[in-house]
Amino acid sequence: MGYKTKEWRNSMRVTLDYNNMMDKFLGDKGFSQKKLSSYHTAAVNAFNYVKENRGKDELYMGWTELPYNQKEIVADILATARTIRRKFKYFVVLGIGGSALGPIMAFNALCHLHYNDLPKSKRKGPKFYVEDNVDPVRMRDLLDVIEPEYTCFNVISKSGATSETMTQYLVILDLLTKAGVNVKDNVIFTTDEKKGNLKKISDELGGIKSYVLPDGVGGRFSELCPVGLLPAAVLGIDITGLLAGAAYMDYTCRFASPSKNPALMCAVLQVAAMNEGKNVGVMMPYSDNLKYLADWYCQLWAESLGKNETLDNKPCNVGQTPVKSLGVTDQHSQVQLYTEGPYDKVVTFLSLKKYGCEFLIPHGCENIPDVSFLGGHTMEELIQAENEATAYALTKAGRMNYTLWIPELNAFTLGQLLFLFELQTAYAGAMLNINTYNQPGVEEGKKATYALLGKSGYDAKKAELDSQPQKDAKYII
Repeated sequence: MGYKTKEWRNSMRVTLDYNNMMDKFLGDKGFSQKKLSSYHTAAVNAFNYVKENRGKDELYMGWTELPYNQKEIVADILATARTIRRKFKYFVVLGIGGSALGPIMAFNALCHLHYNDLPKSKRKGPKFYVEDNVDPVRMRDLLDVIEPEYTCFNVISKSGATSETMTQYLVILDLLTKAGVNVKDNVIFTTDEKKGNLKKISDELGGIKSYVLPDGVGGRFSELCPVGLLPAAVLGIDITGLLAGAAYMDYTCRFASPSKNPALMCAVLQVAAMNEGKNVGVMMPYSDNLKYLADWYCQLWAESLGKNETLDNKPCNVGQTPVKSLGVTDQHSQVQLYTEGPYDKVVTFLSLKKYGCEFLIPHGCENIPDVSFLGGHTMEELIQAENEATAYALTKAGRMNYTLWIPELNAFTLGQLLFLFELQTAYAGAMLNINTYNQPGVEEGKKATYALLGKSGYDAKKAELDSQPQKDAKYII
């Protein structure tokens, strides 16, 4: 593999503990070994489906090969990132969905939590922003804190027809043009290699620096291609380590048996839970750095599995609603529901064995026992104890939960997590017999938006919208 030593890689292995899904701990609310074993054939079939279709662009499974086929691309990205760090004060990603959630997630996971507030001498790169919405206030406020002429803009859209991203691009194009800045000097595209509007724009402007969003990689599976690797490299994140971690997890998950393959076991646990009415999946990291990993996962899980038709065209309406939660913050809000509300949830804990620093809790308030017992402990001990206590409380209440243990948070372990969740999603989709990689439910809203804004070719959709029943005043109060 070539990334550090074998011993180090093995010491950084992300592991799965699913004891708290089993009847030994949950009684009749948990799975028996017999119940899990009943999914063995379906799991093996799912494993084989993914294995046999790896890398097939027509099935949007090119993401499986990203840890292995980007050596030259990574070298180019690293060189470009060095230039950007030297030349620009700001780096702004213009994108939406996976084109935005991935870069946000990696930034939050592996950079200082107040990165943009650090003085330049303590940052590894330019100030970093991701614009993933078209709220006009958000755009106005971004322009209040950057100087466009000193900003590199990374426009990410495979088709170059994403309304939100292209709206942002038009705003930036106008600003740069009025400032007398050559667009080629301040803009990088991540888009389709041969077709699409950004390719056309690049050709018209004499060739804008561009990276390829590969044909077989959908947006929500794109963090480990230039979509995520360029922003990460600009921030000084070890993108070689990200890809090495993904490859390590891929190797770890080489077995067809769920008992040896953590991603496959996660898929089995979730599908089995869905079949018993657990229609809500809670992702609960006990780390502020992993807060946005839950957001990234929510898109991956929801958009991939929420389908109304099987591969053989039968109605199904499957999927599990992902919910993001943060330990310990949401112990004081959501956990009440998780422990005493409906038995409709599975909680996935992301738990760190070692945090990025230790912070000693000073002694004080010695006459107040409710406070003084904290003195002499560390904040790391406290958050880990709260993590363990929450898992115990859920288990005691008969609520399904399992834990992914992370030795420490770095590029290698983050790469493992990303690939594990991608494999888990692929396996689960295969077990549910659905198309994991399309998103037809998203398209209806896009078409309606185009019609409302008068886009050519959407007259029939506009007529359909105009034919809706008029709002009844008695239902408006």
